[in-house]
Amino acid sequence: MTAKILRGRVLSFNSEPSGPDDHDSYRYIEDGAVVVDQGRIVSTGEYNDGLKLVAPKAEVIDHRPGLILPGFIDTHIHYPQMQVIGSYAKDLLEWLDTYTFVEEQRFADAEHAARIASLFCDELVRYGTTTAAVYCSVHPESVDAFFTEAKKRGMRMVAGKVMMDRNAPQGLLDTPQRGYDESKALLEKWDGVGRLHYAITPRFALTSTHAQMEMTQDLVREFSDAYVQTHVNESLGEIEFIRELFPNLPDYVGVYEHYGLLGPKTLLGHCIHMTDREIEALSETGSVAVFCPTSNLFIGSGLFDRERLMESNVRIGVATDVGGGTSYSMLRTLDEGYKVLQLRGQRLSPLESFFMMTLGNARALSLEHTIGTLEPGSDADIVVLDARALPHMTLKMEQVESLSEELFLLQTCGDDRVIAETYVAGEAAKARLR
Repeated sequence: MTAKILRGRVLSFNSEPSGPDDHDSYRYIEDGAVVVDQGRIVSTGEYNDGLKLVAPKAEVIDHRPGLILPGFIDTHIHYPQMQVIGSYAKDLLEWLDTYTFVEEQRFADAEHAARIASLFCDELVRYGTTTAAVYCSVHPESVDAFFTEAKKRGMRMVAGKVMMDRNAPQGLLDTPQRGYDESKALLEKWDGVGRLHYAITPRFALTSTHAQMEMTQDLVREFSDAYVQTHVNESLGEIEFIRELFPNLPDYVGVYEHYGLLGPKTLLGHCIHMTDREIEALSETGSVAVFCPTSNLFIGSGLFDRERLMESNVRIGVATDVGGGTSYSMLRTLDEGYKVLQLRGQRLSPLESFFMMTLGNARALSLEHTIGTLEPGSDADIVVLDARALPHMTLKMEQVESLSEELFLLQTCGDDRVIAETYVAGEAAKARLR
């Protein structure tokens, strides 16, 4: 790996913005430099000729007037659903039965899983995402394929095999014992290898029996530092089904609480239709509520209530949720998130949006000292944005007078074309796709 000096306008966050004018929450350098070596950030500061003395063999890459930020982070996405994206259905359960469960059965084929894993990582890089929390299928082959691809590219990824032993086609079912055995073997094989992290992944309580939930609890006890990822309170029909399956438990979150699955490294996708008791449970355990706006709008599941969760000090992440979500772009995701919260009568400033997709999501993954930042010693996962990449954005930029206005333009109008480059562990990754 060759040392590099990335020159451009540099933006990174040090705390969560309290609103659109919280200038203390971030660091912005008009002519800045990020020095990268051996996959890590060496320093971040003003650009000057003296940097060549600090890193005499470094290549200077001039990204001006581009905006250099930490790489984007996605906290909930399904790689086996690449060919499900954009599929029509009336609601979540119909969408799962008609498309998703059919498609995921193909991932028993290791060659198919490897092909999709490669294309999936390409899309993440194309849209500036350098880390994601990923659902694989029930098949161990799908997990091996994904981690093999991520390791080859040097990407920091969180992923796991979904565990499912009911309410799905036979080709997607394991058993409580097999789900436990396969998950444990995969965890021991992949967790901590390179930049990889394993997530214990009961798909959702609807597809796991009491026996499987108990064995999932055993896994969490054995591997207390592992991630847990699942879904909760996405749709009203799903919640009604959960009441039938777990009649003796207080609510949907209560199922995961009962089996000891809540905690600081638990990622709960959706969290739309939440009771006060459920919010309190998330707050007390430090569990993360993951906001999936494009998916929630597309499937018609409901509107996330960010303010209500924040008032109770619930940790929040944000995610694309492809293939229920309709874009791999974290910019598009926060654009839809802004609209969801507008409908709720809640504000989401551009600074808050960019915090959420960088340091905010790093905190949601408990990786804020490793990713989501441009601090020395952190991973050199970096994205470079060009707000003039499209003609209509160039025209708009003639009237842009502040950083917040530029960020909002990127969020509302940007797509993969505004991603000038994506660096993974210090290496230019998007350039390789061209």
